[in-house]
Amino acid sequence: MDFASRLLLLLEVSELGSFAKVSEHRNVNRSAISKQIVKLEEELGVHLLNRTTRSLSLTVAGSEMVSQAKQLRELLNNAKRLAENYHTEPRGELKISSSTLFGRQYVQQAILKFQALYPDIRIELLLEDRIVDLIGEGFDIGFRIGEPKESNLISKQIARNRLLIVAAPAFIEKYGKPTTISKLESLPAVVYSAQGLVIDKIKYFDSSGNDAFIQLTPTYKVNEVEMLINTVLAGEMLTVTTAQMIENEVLEGKLIPVMTHVNLADYGTFYAVYPHKNAPMKTKLFIEILKEAIGEQIPVWETRIPGFANMYGNKR
Repeated sequence: MDFASRLLLLLEVSELGSFAKVSEHRNVNRSAISKQIVKLEEELGVHLLNRTTRSLSLTVAGSEMVSQAKQLRELLNNAKRLAENYHTEPRGELKISSSTLFGRQYVQQAILKFQALYPDIRIELLLEDRIVDLIGEGFDIGFRIGEPKESNLISKQIARNRLLIVAAPAFIEKYGKPTTISKLESLPAVVYSAQGLVIDKIKYFDSSGNDAFIQLTPTYKVNEVEMLINTVLAGEMLTVTTAQMIENEVLEGKLIPVMTHVNLADYGTFYAVYPHKNAPMKTKLFIEILKEAIGEQIPVWETRIPGFANMYGNKR
């Protein structure tokens, strides 16, 4: 490992917070990481890290070296990106991050088409429902719900993702179809819940256009979004879900949209996010292929819900 590589390794240790996490991320032995940092300190003649049995922290010199390493990483990334744009065909690696369900449903589909068209590209896909540090973890592109707050990322809108309320025929037969907010709130529901977040309060707009909220009655909380639909299909609970999560359940009559007169607030929009305004050709091409798979105007998931254009206050 050369000096520049050790400097970038120090940056990674600083960002991830420990040798163990860097070791796991790089799939190398933890002691190898420590030895390279020691070599870097010997080369520079200064201590870069304060080490204890429980934590690491940067020295003043270490902080300065991390600052230099960030500039080096940016320079290297820019050089690589500029070089890639001179290729007549995209090549190299494309590292993608996506939320789990969206990745399984649509990013994977786009990857297969992309690789058939551009076989010289090697792709890595990470499916995680966390906000990935695209620059710090070396990703070319990420797919998220909601416009990113990071000022150093570029975002491109991919598709909208609206809400609906669904129940199985057996549930409606047992409880009746709800027609009022109070009735809806009294019925058993399955909701998403993870890490202190419980999505049991749903925003809508009342007859005057003011913000209002539906307070669901959760009888089951689960941290896996796909389980929401599976649970509702059993006929004992209803749920509020996104249109993207619907496959053919409505078309086949297994799920029925209810309370369609309620003007539900949008859940969010899918965005592609990437580190540079002048993204390399491979990034731009992948985004276009994904958009083709989803639909340019109306996302494909909305076409699987007959009459959805006239439900929940939707406006085309």
